[in-house]
Amino acid sequence: MSPCCGLSQSWASGSSPGSPERCRDTATTDLAGTGTETDPRGDAFLRSLRGYLAHLRVERGLSQNTLAAYERDLSRYADFLRTRRARAFADVEEADVTAFLEALRTGSDGGRPLVASSAARTVTAVRGFHRFLLDEGLTEADPAARVRPPQVGRRLPKALSVEEVTRLLDAASAGDDAVGVRDRALLEVLYATGARISEAVGLVVDDLDADSGCLRLLGKGRKVRVVPLSPKVGETIADYVGSCRGGAEPDGPMFLNAQGNRIGRAGIAYILKKNVAIAHEANPAIVPPTSHPHALRHSKAMHMLESGINLVYIRDFLGHKSVTTTEVYAKASVEAKRKALEGLEQVVVSHSRYDNAERADILSWLRGLL
Repeated sequence: MSPCCGLSQSWASGSSPGSPERCRDTATTDLAGTGTETDPRGDAFLRSLRGYLAHLRVERGLSQNTLAAYERDLSRYADFLRTRRARAFADVEEADVTAFLEALRTGSDGGRPLVASSAARTVTAVRGFHRFLLDEGLTEADPAARVRPPQVGRRLPKALSVEEVTRLLDAASAGDDAVGVRDRALLEVLYATGARISEAVGLVVDDLDADSGCLRLLGKGRKVRVVPLSPKVGETIADYVGSCRGGAEPDGPMFLNAQGNRIGRAGIAYILKKNVAIAHEANPAIVPPTSHPHALRHSKAMHMLESGINLVYIRDFLGHKSVTTTEVYAKASVEAKRKALEGLEQVVVSHSRYDNAERADILSWLRGLL
């Protein structure tokens, strides 16, 4: 279901989202009662939301899954506003947005009560939407500007120890066929570069620069970063490319599935799950039976932190926008924080590309974590 098509099916009165009744009724009923039975486009809410989703799709390039989530969240918001008799988004007041947040947590609007993280996501979508309306000159004020999403405690990433990672990579090396070679190279990439699953999916053959020992990753916001590889890891990946992808075009996918197509997120998750199970069976006292798809990325971050590498470098290595995103790793252990602080004070030298003010801010922030 495309997001925009979904909107035309989402706001009839009295039915649950996605129900047949709701889909039929929306063709003849507008949200605030401003349209006509033959012209559902008279619905001011519907027009505004369609415009916003088009903006997200075209100008921000959001995925279909993300757009569908925005659609669900904003559809519930529009349904709620209708019960408060707002006829257009220009009529919405801060009290309406605050009441909607309360309804999200309690389910008083007839919807499912949401936990803090889900409510925060929905309120964030609402805030972005109202900011869009204001920026486009469609409203004169932003009623959501001062409504804050619920505070959500960030869960610490579950990292594998260095020994656990070693046993996992050894498990992937057990097979010397094409699948085994691919699995080892893929897992090496995930750990050595701290790549996100989506970044590994998007790799092409030409992203490996064997001469310089670097791998190019295309991250969030289509930002490119180049990650150095150790000689051993670089050789492992180069051997895989040479033996399994030697005849591929430079812009061809680096990692393939069993059908010969670009591997997907589910495929990578399966490869990790399979090799974790193999490693656990061989070393049940060392390796856990299961692991998260981003376990190797989290583990790389933790191991770098515990080695005393400064937060700014880890931020750049992982492709985070700011050190505050990396903070979740620093909170994992007091010892890691102390080492990071010591390393930051010692490693950041005069020829660093970060200025004095930025270094001072990072040091102040990190000391505050202790």
